[in-house]
Amino acid sequence: MAGSDLKHGTGSTGEGPPTDDALYQRYLSGEESAGDELMLRYGNALTAYLDGFLHHAQDAEDLMLDCFAVILVRKPRIVPGAFRAYLFKTARNKANRLWRIRFRRREFTLDETLPASDASSPEEQLFAGEKSGVLQRCLNRIAPQYREALWLFYDMGMSYAQAAEVLGCGEKRVEDLLRNGRKRLRLEMEKEGFTHADL
Repeated sequence: MAGSDLKHGTGSTGEGPPTDDALYQRYLSGEESAGDELMLRYGNALTAYLDGFLHHAQDAEDLMLDCFAVILVRKPRIVPGAFRAYLFKTARNKANRLWRIRFRRREFTLDETLPASDASSPEEQLFAGEKSGVLQRCLNRIAPQYREALWLFYDMGMSYAQAAEVLGCGEKRVEDLLRNGRKRLRLEMEKEGFTHADL
């Protein structure tokens, strides 16, 4: 799982893209295109996250739009640096509600949410592709709470505090989930023939 390039949560980057906070404030000030930019920034990732719960692409896309509607229509007060966590927590709550209504169960799994490889040579691409497939299988064999914490932290680039907000727990719990999740994932990867050096 590669680290995310999403660094939009807090602060100003000068010449870089506007932060989530800046975009949300612009939206609240009446600039509707800022809301569109937030949807472009997080729409795909949020849909993938929801699909990890629902395993139904159309439901995931519908809920993604519903999550943005909660924010862009109701315009809640969101503390600085917390837009992404607020959005994903909203998504998690909506997915859980839908599961309870339809299936009375909840489990986060991964399908096609892993990023493409940046490997350059054909050999590196082949190895990276094989590793990515194995990684995905191994992630789906570990406990859902580990899998979700790892995805939020590594793929979405969330801080401990942001992941804790989404998961509804304390930062210490997130730290424990990540530590234990990495251990379990490493064991599963080793069963597939990957050594510690390969990871």
